[in-house]
Amino acid sequence: MLRLRFNAVLTQFDLFENVITQRSESHTGVWLSGLDVASADALHLTHKFFDAPPIICYLDRGSGAAIRRARTRLPGGGANPVAIIRVPRERMVGSGIASSVFHEVGHQAAALLGLVESLRSEMREVARTNPHDVEAWALWDRWISEIVADFWSVARVGVAATMGLMGVVSLPRAFVFRLDARDPHPVPWIRVKLSAAMGREFYPMEIWDQLVGLWNSYYPPKGLDPELSRILAVLERTIPALAALLIHHRPAALRGHSLLEVLDLPELSPESLRAHLQHWRKEPKEMYNARPILAFATIGQGRADGNITPEEESIVLAKLLTHWALTSTLEAASLCGSGDLQSGENIGGVDRNESISNTTRRASWQIQ
Repeated sequence: MLRLRFNAVLTQFDLFENVITQRSESHTGVWLSGLDVASADALHLTHKFFDAPPIICYLDRGSGAAIRRARTRLPGGGANPVAIIRVPRERMVGSGIASSVFHEVGHQAAALLGLVESLRSEMREVARTNPHDVEAWALWDRWISEIVADFWSVARVGVAATMGLMGVVSLPRAFVFRLDARDPHPVPWIRVKLSAAMGREFYPMEIWDQLVGLWNSYYPPKGLDPELSRILAVLERTIPALAALLIHHRPAALRGHSLLEVLDLPELSPESLRAHLQHWRKEPKEMYNARPILAFATIGQGRADGNITPEEESIVLAKLLTHWALTSTLEAASLCGSGDLQSGENIGGVDRNESISNTTRRASWQIQ
């Protein structure tokens, strides 16, 4: 029993080992700290419907991200005090990282709001009233936990989420059209189309149709098994109904509000994002004052519009991650030093906000 207990403690320690040690790596540690800040922002809602747990990120091998949610049981016993997001190294650094990280944040949000359970109840009611589509709704029911996470990512960064998803699931045809009853993820070919449909509901614009057309050109549904073709056709037919159900869903945790009403959507509209990009080209320092999800969404929209090159994207996001890490560190140090220091108070005769602002100006990078 002592040996079993000891190994359980070691397993629990290993969960946090990468998180802790990577913080000391040059550049990597700073970027991860910046991702922590961005992840916390992605979990924020317009009203306080839950107590958001801390989120920490670390890098690992593989093409997919993952999360160990907060308040789940640890191997050594007790509840996990933080959400731990594993980020694929291949995703650093570009706007696609937001697609992966915010997808995992969506899993945490779904748990806090009870979305999977409430959506399943509503979907089963829809299936009962639409018997000709019952097969499709049974599959959506099986995949709903991953669908909700994709939903959250699209809501937070718009077109960057779908483009990032396309980057993850662009694989040989055998994988893209693979339907596995045991896999909680939707068939990749359908998953991208659903992501675009959700994006169209949130932020109407032509780019969604262009992305779907591009996806179809990469993977035309030809030469497939007839049964698989039939199932994909049924799923594709029910995508608009599922997307509408998701955005108008009113879980009990939101106290009468729909998901559409609590996700900070107006500031992430395509018109607003394009205006921000134009302004930031003239006043680069203003970019560092934007909240992380707005910065990621703006840069992602710029990439989709062809107004930002991949090289610019990488450089700008590295600067932003560094800035968010620096700002959060300075704020934490200020609070630790004063015990109960409030925003705007002086530190040794120097205003804390002014000190951060000066550091931001020195870190500014002209997008042009």
